[in-house]
Amino acid sequence: MISQLFSLQGKTALVTGASRGLGQSIAIGLAAAGAKVICSSSRENGCEETVNRILAAGHEAASYSSDLSDEVSVRQLADTVLEEYGTIDILVNVGGTIYRSPAVDFPYEQWTNVMKVNVDASFILAQLLAPSMMAKGQGKIINIASMLSYSGGMTVPAYTASKHAIAGVTKALANEWAVNNIQVNAIAPGYFRTDNTQALQDDETRNAEIEKRIPAGRWGEPEDLVGAAVFLASKASDYMNGHIMAVDGGWLAR
Repeated sequence: MISQLFSLQGKTALVTGASRGLGQSIAIGLAAAGAKVICSSSRENGCEETVNRILAAGHEAASYSSDLSDEVSVRQLADTVLEEYGTIDILVNVGGTIYRSPAVDFPYEQWTNVMKVNVDASFILAQLLAPSMMAKGQGKIINIASMLSYSGGMTVPAYTASKHAIAGVTKALANEWAVNNIQVNAIAPGYFRTDNTQALQDDETRNAEIEKRIPAGRWGEPEDLVGAAVFLASKASDYMNGHIMAVDGGWLAR
């Protein structure tokens, strides 16, 4: 029974931002649990490595490209995967971006871009894919929140606003769609070694402060999110709705 609870056999998942980092690890993890995984990135053939790794392991995967800052492109992605696969059982909104600048100098065009990629695209995909989930009477939507869903951070006002928004949208959609047996939840990663945090990793003083604050004593690696993602994508989480799951090495506890 336990293996059935966590099995994704027969499920089809769409993972954005699957070319590298957190998205790549989550896509590979869902495939290992039995899902057919549709990998999306902003670059044409950007998910080639991810797809090849999944196929080499004997699982199913496909690749699409979509510019998450472009509403038309995001809608085309949803239309394409629904036409090709009929329904998506699991949506994982990983694709995101960050821009660092003191708030007083923060370029408005960068604010707009961060919000489009991090919030608008996630909402649009959820909105467009939810009806097919409702028709089947089941579905899983997993958003990627952040430690900055809880705090303000420094020099990342747009990213902070977007991650607070993702936490709120997750709860709002869960309130409406739980009755349709669609579980909408989010994962809030702590400090993980990804492109988005490279500036912090390269800052010796800030890097030391971060490691000292984390009870686990280390940065997270992308593979550390796989268990949480499989859990939230599987039957094991059928009674979880609107939850923001911190995977942070204990950062919030400290």
